[in-house]
Amino acid sequence: MLPRTPGRARADRLRPVALVLAVALVVGACSSDDKTSSDATSDTTAAAGTVAAKAEPTAGDWKPWVLTSPDQFDVPAPPAAGSAEEKAEDTELKALVAERTPEVADFVHKWGGEGEPVSAPWMATALELVSAREKDPAAASRAYGYVAVAAYDAMVATWHYKYEYNRKAPDSVETIAEAGPDPSYPNEHAAIAQATSQVIAYLFPERPALRLQEDADQAADSRVLAGAARRSDVDAGQALGKQVAEAVIAHAKADGSDKPWDGKRPGGRPRYWEPPTGKVANPVSPTAGTWKTWVLKSGDQFRPPAPPVFGTPEFTAAAQEMVKIQKNLTEDQRKAAIYWAGGQGTPLPAGIWNEVTIAYLRDLKPSEPQMERVMALANVAMADAGIAAWDAKYAYWDPRPENGVQDSGVDPTWKPLFDTPFFPSYISGHATYSGAIAEVLSYIFPVDEKDFRDKALEAANSRSWGGIHWPLDSTVGLDVGAKVGKLVVEHAKADGAPKVSRT
Repeated sequence: MLPRTPGRARADRLRPVALVLAVALVVGACSSDDKTSSDATSDTTAAAGTVAAKAEPTAGDWKPWVLTSPDQFDVPAPPAAGSAEEKAEDTELKALVAERTPEVADFVHKWGGEGEPVSAPWMATALELVSAREKDPAAASRAYGYVAVAAYDAMVATWHYKYEYNRKAPDSVETIAEAGPDPSYPNEHAAIAQATSQVIAYLFPERPALRLQEDADQAADSRVLAGAARRSDVDAGQALGKQVAEAVIAHAKADGSDKPWDGKRPGGRPRYWEPPTGKVANPVSPTAGTWKTWVLKSGDQFRPPAPPVFGTPEFTAAAQEMVKIQKNLTEDQRKAAIYWAGGQGTPLPAGIWNEVTIAYLRDLKPSEPQMERVMALANVAMADAGIAAWDAKYAYWDPRPENGVQDSGVDPTWKPLFDTPFFPSYISGHATYSGAIAEVLSYIFPVDEKDFRDKALEAANSRSWGGIHWPLDSTVGLDVGAKVGKLVVEHAKADGAPKVSRT
């Protein structure tokens, strides 16, 4: 028997109405607005907008990433229709609606997921936490991959049981959030919230796990407060999400990311990478190229040929080109370099692409399961792209332009537009991420292929415009990323999902 609520143990199946409302009121307890319940309903409906949601009856058969099958974990049947337990749940819903306030409506909207992936607030949390850490793009793309996979696998498992039990959403109360066209048990918001919050707690131990659990509980509560789900729907969702999280975390613990660096370098400056003059730093994630991959056989599967060696005519020509690029930098190139910079204090390159993808999904509005599928495919592609890029970086230890231009004598005082990162240059991680995700998104949304590829090219070129990568880094990075993306596309073609349709 699955636990009823991962965040709290309780003897009864129902939370006291006062407690649920008290949690909701945290969102806006200081409000002095005296709007009525119907005002709150109309305000939130207007804010959220109406989404013509599409049912996905086959989503429970799609191939998961970590789970062995969608039914790996058992979910007990919901209360029988018309049973005393279901009637008690409906009574709770009516009581909550009767006491609904504008603050409750705000609370529901916060976790609503209307027109965007249900996992969007949780990915936003991961972006925030990456931004607060020291810059480590490979670790960031690894984290985003696990968050997206946890959400997707929780969704697939949830949809499997939705159509096994085929329980209708409650229809006896006025709702302030769409219940969705698919069956309501177990609830996907609760499952995804529980799965992703636990994975985030593992990946980012600096964020208190209790706080993340409270957020997951609130996200689950919001569906009941909205009148879109019964208590047993969200309890079953959280219980299922908990087990999905445990499976994903076990996978993460075995991916080799905790492997220590042996401290060995092939040599020093000027032939090999070292921090810029006046700075001291260890190389960032030197073992990332050995981490366990999702679709690649290994990090070196697409390792490119070596770049030009310091001191050769080819290297000197590249140094001269970097000086020329910066001297002739246009305002548009400068703006693009700043937009795609992804430096310290930001969610880094893979995070920028997540923001682009979520914004695109908000505009397109495919079904809920398809949104989570897109997020997982995109982030798995970038996770493996990061591993492939870092394999090349530490296979060659190529110096960055700042050192290379100065040490070659082309311009001893040359400085890049941006601060030089503390890891080797070849190949560009940003270009590799961009090539991978553009390949995936172009396959899923072919009508917008040109836009995705144009964005990827701009993102790749922006690294030379910013002075932190040689042009060859980006050209080769795009190619390696595209190869990674094609492997993810092959996975997508066989995962059982239909083509995405516009609503």
